[in-house]
Amino acid sequence: MQLTREMLIRHPNRCTHNAVCIPVCPTGAWQATKPFGFESSKCLEGCTICIQACPSGAIYAVYRKAGTVVEPRKAS
Repeated sequence: MQLTREMLIRHPNRCTHNAVCIPVCPTGAWQATKPFGFESSKCLEGCTICIQACPSGAIYAVYRKAGTVVEPRKAS
């Protein structure tokens, strides 16, 4: 079964709003104005640059496997 990325989510309580994700995004998917929205249509499927660049771990991916959304692991 294929695992595909459904969307990226920025956790509002973890985001420091330093906007590190904006300049590193090669397609400009993260918007530079508050509330720093995300345009999923601009996001590259295999790209994880913003996830890796976020110092607070506020950005995470949600995946879909065989039509079912796979919940991300919660930080303990």
